[in-house]
Amino acid sequence: MSRATLTHHRHEVPHAAKSALLRRTLRRHAAGVTVITVPGPAGFTATSFSSVSLDPALISFCVARGVSVAAAVGRADRFAVHLLGADDAGLAERFARSGVDRFAGTASLHEQGGLPILTSVPAWLTARVVARYPTGDHTLVIGEVDAGGVRADTPALIRHNGDYATSAQLMPPRLLT
Repeated sequence: MSRATLTHHRHEVPHAAKSALLRRTLRRHAAGVTVITVPGPAGFTATSFSSVSLDPALISFCVARGVSVAAAVGRADRFAVHLLGADDAGLAERFARSGVDRFAGTASLHEQGGLPILTSVPAWLTARVVARYPTGDHTLVIGEVDAGGVRADTPALIRHNGDYATSAQLMPPRLLT
């Protein structure tokens, strides 16, 4: 696109409406669904999980400062990220609710030095917290990976347009050489 075309399509938004614009636009972005856990035990559903670096192996997530688990996340020196699969929408919903025991009825739960690990999910990582950054109304948490596991090769649970969906392979997998 030319600069003129980009300028023509740019829409300036008043400050008060930017949050609503961001929320509305991000509903169109498909994101993998995870459950983040910390010692306590405490945990929550998140779509903000991301890899940061391969060397060193760093991962991150964001947590809203006003949610019930924010204090536990702020105290934690370690965390676990559980990548959810197509059959885990109920687990995602339970960890997204406030005012309930999110761990009640969770199958295949064990603790690794006080850190809850949900072993029924397709894949998980644990990490040691190396940095926290207050960012707007959230805190960005970065950790260095120290363990993990892959239990199953299953389609990922994703969040798109306010609903849960699953990933689907569109092209044959590439051979890694």
